[in-house]
Amino acid sequence: MVTYAYDTLTVRLKDGVASVCIDNPPINLLDARLIADLDRFNTDVRDDDAVRVVVFGSANPEFFLAHGDMRLVTDPDALAAFAAGPGPGLYARYRTLPQVTIGKVTGRARGGGNEFLLTLDMRFAAIGTARFGQPEVGLGIFPGGGGTQLLPRLTGRARALEAILGAADFDAGTAERYGWINRALPADELDDFVDRLAARIASYPRSAVDAARKAVDAADLPLEEGLTVEGELLWPVFTGPEAAGRFTAALAAGAQTRDGELELADLLSRIR
Repeated sequence: MVTYAYDTLTVRLKDGVASVCIDNPPINLLDARLIADLDRFNTDVRDDDAVRVVVFGSANPEFFLAHGDMRLVTDPDALAAFAAGPGPGLYARYRTLPQVTIGKVTGRARGGGNEFLLTLDMRFAAIGTARFGQPEVGLGIFPGGGGTQLLPRLTGRARALEAILGAADFDAGTAERYGWINRALPADELDDFVDRLAARIASYPRSAVDAARKAVDAADLPLEEGLTVEGELLWPVFTGPEAAGRFTAALAAGAQTRDGELELADLLSRIR
């Protein structure tokens, strides 16, 4: 297993879940140090078979990722260093991580910080404290890093334009209604909810999780093509030995009985 040690990230590993805590005081600015660590973590975790799920959180309850370093616009040397470094391709590498990725947000995620969140598979946020925004137009540019491409795919065109052109913050409840995040939760329930979800996903067969993600990604294709991809991905896992073993265990544990079906999700989570 890889040993994870960084300047601006703390990584804790448990039962297939890597919990990554972003810690770049005072505001978790997405600067050169943090970009370098995120790039190195991506490289380190990508081939670590012990890690099934990656959860990103923050040591600062007020900021998940404040935004990209504004000096990229004001300082030509900073921009040149960014262009020559890992930054331009960083988000694409996160979109292609083999692990399931989850963002857990208690504070602000704006600009490049929000765009990082958009590269992840899922996003959950604390009611009352989390804020999301794309302030770039107010600064005379517009969102890069996939902001104009990924946000409309979640919210639809009109709501993405509201966020991008209005350059204002959105609270967790509005972000949930818009489809920007998966779910807004009370702050005191956020950690437990995300921890349980990550642990469940990490406990399931990797072949099924990987195939399911690829099938969902195929939903961007025309329907008939997507259905074809779904079938091609399903058959190998449907007929494989791992599924046969887990179906057998599920039946033995009470699946397809009244009591078992009333609590099927819990029953499945206990199967190993």
